[in-house]
Amino acid sequence: MTDTSFDVIIIGSGPGGYVAAIRAAQLGLKTAIVEKSYLGGICLNWGCIPTKALLRSAEIYRAMQHAKDYGLGADNVRFDLKAVVARSRGVSKRLNDGVGFLMKKNKITVIWGAASIDAPGEITVTAAKSEPPKGALREGRYRAKHIIIATGARPRVLPGLEPDGDRVWSYFEAMVPETLPKSLLVIGSGAIGIEFASFYRAMGSEVTVVEVLPQILPVEDAEIAALARKQFEKQGIKILTGAKVSKLDKKPGSVVATIDSGDGKQQTATFERVISAVGVVGNVEQLGLDKLGVQIQGGTIVADGVGRTNIPGIYAIGDVTGPPMLAHKAEHQGVICVEAIKGLHPHPLDKGLIPGCTYCHPQIASVGLTEAKAREQGRDIKVGRFPFAGNGKAIALGEDQGLIKVIFDKATGRLLGAHMIGAEVTELIQGYVVAMNLETTEAELMHTVFPHPTLSEMMKEAVLDAYGQALNV
Repeated sequence: MTDTSFDVIIIGSGPGGYVAAIRAAQLGLKTAIVEKSYLGGICLNWGCIPTKALLRSAEIYRAMQHAKDYGLGADNVRFDLKAVVARSRGVSKRLNDGVGFLMKKNKITVIWGAASIDAPGEITVTAAKSEPPKGALREGRYRAKHIIIATGARPRVLPGLEPDGDRVWSYFEAMVPETLPKSLLVIGSGAIGIEFASFYRAMGSEVTVVEVLPQILPVEDAEIAALARKQFEKQGIKILTGAKVSKLDKKPGSVVATIDSGDGKQQTATFERVISAVGVVGNVEQLGLDKLGVQIQGGTIVADGVGRTNIPGIYAIGDVTGPPMLAHKAEHQGVICVEAIKGLHPHPLDKGLIPGCTYCHPQIASVGLTEAKAREQGRDIKVGRFPFAGNGKAIALGEDQGLIKVIFDKATGRLLGAHMIGAEVTELIQGYVVAMNLETTEAELMHTVFPHPTLSEMMKEAVLDAYGQALNV
């Protein structure tokens, strides 16, 4: 007879869900995970992983086009779009298979289907359209003392700008193009929009980005965003800020966009394809949350620092709990949620210590307060900066355009925020994240020896600059 009772059932197998399942199994909890589409969720299959594979192809293609800058020759540089997409999908499949292996290794039961919560401790799973992995349980009723919702999010759809899978794309279609569009409109300049703009421009498309706010990359420090804009425009990306796309008129082989400039004027422009990247919304529907009284605010589930909702026995983690909607936030939430269930009293999630990364060219990374936010809070701050142009490794790499920026509390020396643009900053940012978690002061960072020659030396130099001690600029 099939065992239908568990200690923990997790709905959704994205980064938050599958990591929570593994941690629960490690802690000796009998665990099941419910999935209706693909193990690994959006991030692994249609989000962060496959986009990075595409961007890696674009990075190499860009480098090959500039081979002569390094004393090298690369004639007739070209790309095979079908092969680029196939590589990206292959990377996703490899990791998808890896999640399946981890479920088996940790003796986690996989239940294949769509789940709804009938009552605290009880769920019903209905059949999914997709083919289940070998050994997965099917539809039926299941019980668990603890139910964790990890259903993630989906692309936001604005009236009149709905993706149709043909001329107007969401990120699903944008990741598997059959042909390269000659012209592309990207609506939205958050991380998703800018990454796609960067990829398609590198591959040769004429790209226009429209952002309703006055700044691209709205969550980033204004100084970093301004530098990014200059770099993007230098690459040939056209950027319109303080503007919105009010209408899309689909024609055979093209889309005519009506763009409101914000000053009462309108313009129209024709594009071969459009990507709608105006954010995401939580997947809270069809879970039975309304009848249970689970608190939802702004389209996402309200949960405390360890994932507890207002209904005992029901928890929520990841994108479905709201911003920042990042895979690493979901993973960490999954771990602390399960540890709280087990009674280990983990530290609650601190959203101010979650780094954000955008894998465009140049890369952008940040953690903590922007300069503007710090000043809005009335803090007395010290700000340090160090340019890539002053770093030997950056110059040797041919990547001398970028900036490291740090913000300290003047009275205590506490690091409040760090913001970067340039080569490999998505790898560098973690140094500052660790420092902030350890409550490191400026004095300790100044006395830390960084290896030479490395890009990381700029992290120390930026700290030194905040206190008037920079050595190489």
